[in-house]
This record gives sequence, structure tokens and C-alpha cells, in this order.
Amino acid sequence: MVAANEPPKSRLRLMAVHAHPDDESSKGAATMARYAAEGHEVMVVTCTGGEAGSVLNPAMDRPEVVANMTEIRREEMARAAKILGVSHAWLGFIDSGLPEGDPLPPVPEGSFAVIPLEESTGALVKVIREFRPHVIVTYDENGGYPHPDHIRTHEISVAAFDAAGEKERYPDAGEPWQPMKLYYVHGFSRARMTVFHEALLARGLESPYEEWLKSWDPEKADVMERVTTRVECGDYFEQRDEALKAHATQIDPNSRWFAVPRDLQREVWPTEEYELVRSLVDSTLPEDDLFAGLKEGQ
Repeated sequence: MVAANEPPKSRLRLMAVHAHPDDESSKGAATMARYAAEGHEVMVVTCTGGEAGSVLNPAMDRPEVVANMTEIRREEMARAAKILGVSHAWLGFIDSGLPEGDPLPPVPEGSFAVIPLEESTGALVKVIREFRPHVIVTYDENGGYPHPDHIRTHEISVAAFDAAGEKERYPDAGEPWQPMKLYYVHGFSRARMTVFHEALLARGLESPYEEWLKSWDPEKADVMERVTTRVECGDYFEQRDEALKAHATQIDPNSRWFAVPRDLQREVWPTEEYELVRSLVDSTLPEDDLFAGLKEGQ
């Protein structure tokens, strides 16, 4: 394990590891925009090119878009990163797609979800050692939702967090660097949707969440029960939304993503939520800062 990783107190580094372009803008984007604005270094790592994604915005469902999906999604990602003020790296794997049908078809050969874990972990270790993040954010063991690429992203992020500081592991991937904290990002909670639903109705506005909440399995645990860290980032919701809209092939600007007015969001739920799962520094739970424990003594 690398011995000396004392971070510079004035400028810390955060890495968010995501499966596809657009995931970074729907999961923790306002947090990243806040830290970037405060002068910290923030990098998004995207594991695949999103090549298998469908065109989900009717306005973009055109033959020339479908024919150039790979190039267009790269351009969208570049625009989103610029809006958020973050740097970006492609890991370079092929989108596995979301299997559909009964029974489910196998994941395509050679795609990210079936590449040997040692190989994909090594690719992430190389980027970690180059960027040297103090904090890494990724998905939980369910992938946030059970897309094979999201689950694989979780697997390689946890494995790379452990391997990056070991000089015996991946010796050709650069000088060892041990990140200090690992978080899972949690966005789609029943608690959050309930608060939005009730706030919309209280304002006399239509809520898009009524049917969704009615169909919620009461036996299903809410991810809010796992949350350890809530980061105040309401001032950056506009950047988050603009970054999401930059992924025009994937995001319909008239969709439920934008159903809750931003001023209402800032009033009733101005945070983004995370679960601290590994820490090599002392911090007191609950937290309000992903860098908690790294900033002490400033």
C-alpha cells in the first residue's frame, strides 16, 4: 500500500465512475458542479460509449442521428462535462445494452459487462493512478438499477479502489495511489419522490409521481435508509439540468426529469445523497461533505 497520500488541503480531487454518457448528469451532477465551482478537481470516468442506447427524445429520433450514435453521444458528453466544469475520461469499453425478453438474451460477446473483471478493473486503475482522486463515487451493488453495465461499473470501481494503492497490482498502470473514501450515489428514493409529490400538490400543480408511488412495493426498502451523506447543492441544479439536456438523444426536455420546478426542489430537497462504504480517514456520520475528514485542520 502506498504510504504517503496526504492530500493538499486547498484542492482535493473527486472521481465519479459511470456506465454510460448521461449517467453522470442524472446522478450526483449538482454535487460535482458545486465542488468544481469551489476549486476542487472533478473527473467523470465513463466506462462505455453508450453505443447501444436508444434515442429516447422524440425530437432526435432521426435516421442521421441513429446512424451516427457513437459520435453524437461523445459530443453530448463533451458538452455536459463543460457545463458541469469537470474533466472527463472514456474507459473505452463497448455498451452491453439492456437485455429484454423472456428469457433474457445473453449480453453481447466483447461488451463491457462480460469483459474479464481483471481487464476492466486494470483500465480504471490506470485512470485512478493518473488522476489521483481522494474520493471515488460510483453505484451500489444493484447498479442503481439492474443494467449489466451499471452492475459491472460497481464491480470494477470497488475492485479498483482496493487495487490502485497496491504496487504489486497492475504494475504497468502507473505509480500506486490509494483513494481515501468510496461512496455509492443514491438518487431514486421513495422518500424524495414522496416529498416532491406532496409539494407539487400543495402548490396546486400536477404530480407525475402518483402512479409510481402507488405501485411501490411496501415491502421494498428505501435507499434513503442507506444514506450517510447529504450534500447541499441546490444552487447548482440549473447546471445539473443543462448538463442532462446536453444528452439530447437520451433526455426529452418535456419528460418527468424536469417536472418539479427548481425553486421548489431547492426549498424541499436541496441535497444529493450518498452512502459512505469505505473510508481510510475519520469522519463523523451523518456527513454533509464527500471530503469530510480530508478537510479537517484547514
